[in-house]
Amino acid sequence: MRDLTAKVEVPSLETASLPRTRFALGRQLALWSVVAAVLLVLPLLFEQSFALSMLSQMGIAVIFALSYNMLLGQTGMLSFGHAVYFGLGSFVCAHVLNAIGAGALGLPVTLLPLVGGLAGLGFGIVFGYVTTKRSGTPFAMISLGIAEMVAASALMFPAFFGGEGGIVTDRVVGDPVLGVSFGPQIEVYYLIAGWCLLCMIAMYALTQTPLGRMANAVRDNPERVRFIGYDPTRVRYRMFCLASFFAGIAGGLATINYEIVTAETLGLMASGNVLFMAFVGGIGHFFGPVIGAVLVSYLQSALSTYTQAWLLYFGLFFVIMILFAPGGIASLFAVHAAPLRHGLLSRLIPGYLLCGAMLAVMLLGFIALVEMLYHFEQGAALGREFNLFGFHVDVTLLKPWLVAGAVFAVGLAAFLFTLPVVKRAWAAVHVELQARDA
Repeated sequence: MRDLTAKVEVPSLETASLPRTRFALGRQLALWSVVAAVLLVLPLLFEQSFALSMLSQMGIAVIFALSYNMLLGQTGMLSFGHAVYFGLGSFVCAHVLNAIGAGALGLPVTLLPLVGGLAGLGFGIVFGYVTTKRSGTPFAMISLGIAEMVAASALMFPAFFGGEGGIVTDRVVGDPVLGVSFGPQIEVYYLIAGWCLLCMIAMYALTQTPLGRMANAVRDNPERVRFIGYDPTRVRYRMFCLASFFAGIAGGLATINYEIVTAETLGLMASGNVLFMAFVGGIGHFFGPVIGAVLVSYLQSALSTYTQAWLLYFGLFFVIMILFAPGGIASLFAVHAAPLRHGLLSRLIPGYLLCGAMLAVMLLGFIALVEMLYHFEQGAALGREFNLFGFHVDVTLLKPWLVAGAVFAVGLAAFLFTLPVVKRAWAAVHVELQARDA
């Protein structure tokens, strides 16, 4: 007969959580292995010099956008001057790189981004002590004031900022290490990719730490954080310093990539650019700013080569995303996670294809109208005739305007007519998901 009084071994909480922890670690290891493989293979798929330059720019933008998301997405601090730490880190790296070229320092170029990170951290410690004393709108205004102050200082201290021309440097310094001189763009890309991967892993790991969790709590409810014994100001200050560190790393990589640093790298335009990246990608998801950085970098590089009205398209795209998808592109992927997991995504595809085709027609007409209007207003400089979608168009004639207007009107009407198809498909999917969860 079984002894009911025998001691029963009950696994502890730590022992019970080991399988789940190992599964989570294995999944994260697989994820970062895929990211590393993608970064390794991309240059082999796009061997053109323009593509390598764009990929390098994207890698820098990814680090910069993720560092900004540490402020806005994770801690709830809307900053209008985050480019200050990117730019100051870049300037410090330019001086250090010139010192290496002059033989005054023996630092390898591979570690130069770390110098930029330490510079960004130093300036973040100084400026962050002031800016993080307040939160919300006061923080945003203080960050804007500091950005203006530093931008004005660029012309007041030409010895450090190089005046209007900035600082020119050369990344090919010293003897090559293992044949790597960082002269070819492919070598610079792999340097940027390596630092990008390390920074992504470090910033993701930070979100899993107590500091990262408390930053989320400060973002959501700072009063409750204060009630449980934590100081929200200290949490903001530490996250601000760390975000400045990673922004400085991105600035150091920019110095190596472009070999020139100007006051524009720390101006309001650069701060607004990283804000666009984070919002478009989605500040509520870790990989959201990564998507935004890649997309915005591509739009800025590609659209500017095809049309001089690319800023208009870029601005409209940003406005539409904020109005209809405030959670960013990452939120659109997250919405489709449940239908994909339950095998219901196929029910949404027909409506998407139909509605997407009508949207493409509408955009075709809209782009035609914008390009013709732009050429009509700039007729003296651009000429009245140009090629649009393979057709020869004369903007002084009435027919092209009527055709473009008709295409836009028909596409808009058809898009609005087919939009309920998508809504009905989503309603059916929601009903099915609720039934399965019940």
